[in-house]
Amino acid sequence: MNNKLVVVFGGSGFIGTHIVRALCKDGWRVRIACRRPHRALHLQVCGQVGQVQLVQANIRMPASIDRALEGADAVVNLVGVLFEQGRQKFSSLHERGADLVAKRSAAYGVKTFIHMSALGADDNSPSIYAQSKGAGERLVRQSIPEAVIIRPSVVFGPGDGLFERFAAMALYSPALPLIGGGQTRFAPLYVADLARAVVRALDDVAAAGQTYELGGPEVLTLEQIMRLTVQIIRRKRLLVPVPFMIATFLGLVGEILGALPFIEPFLTRDQVLLLRQDNVPDGSLPGFEALGIVDLETAEAIIPEYLERYRHHGQFNDHIIT
Repeated sequence: MNNKLVVVFGGSGFIGTHIVRALCKDGWRVRIACRRPHRALHLQVCGQVGQVQLVQANIRMPASIDRALEGADAVVNLVGVLFEQGRQKFSSLHERGADLVAKRSAAYGVKTFIHMSALGADDNSPSIYAQSKGAGERLVRQSIPEAVIIRPSVVFGPGDGLFERFAAMALYSPALPLIGGGQTRFAPLYVADLARAVVRALDDVAAAGQTYELGGPEVLTLEQIMRLTVQIIRRKRLLVPVPFMIATFLGLVGEILGALPFIEPFLTRDQVLLLRQDNVPDGSLPGFEALGIVDLETAEAIIPEYLERYRHHGQFNDHIIT
């Protein structure tokens, strides 16, 4: 274990958990800065004794950011949401929050900074989510020109919001909606491969100031993703094309339900806007190859391991005599 300390903002989430593990394996001392440290206690066993530290921090509050940054050699900002709810707004997290973390990091002399954005981030996008991601990139670079920006396509792995989301829907619904006909294209990447990319970017001085667009080894449409999901969980479900106009109305319904306590919207109007555009790297920016990563995992090779619990009789499905 080396003596360098990396502070991971938002390290207790789905992607953050895998990045923390990868950082520990690479020898970093890791400080996880999150709003609810008690939800990240399981990450303390990812490394050696004392290698992982938890600290309470809210990226809307400068004092808590400063406490988290004491002694930091590097920073990874993963804070983000896929939909707005309560005080968790795109503008407050993806823009003002990212700006504040970058400014305070610069004040502490941190130059090794990785900012997790998203494929399709664009100030001029019709999607508020994509707009906020684009603005966040710009604000981070204003404070730290050497910052590394990472734009992943959709990410899969245990606990994801992609294959597991559709598998959970298939448990209770006889049909699954194909928004816009299901022809939107994605390049799903395995969360552990994304974690490896973050570690490589921290270690590689040539990565400073770069923007990477990361996608998995294959391109799948939304329809193919859903068909693969129901095939893996061995449940026959009808896939129903839903025009964008109707999907927009469903998104409004999802937002109304999502305004209720403890309910996540099943769809939002902004997500419908995102689905109008493909989510695949166009090759204009460096990707995994530029970081020396070529052995990428496919969805079909990984998802059976964590989707089997959605089958009839779960892990015992293969042993049931019919």
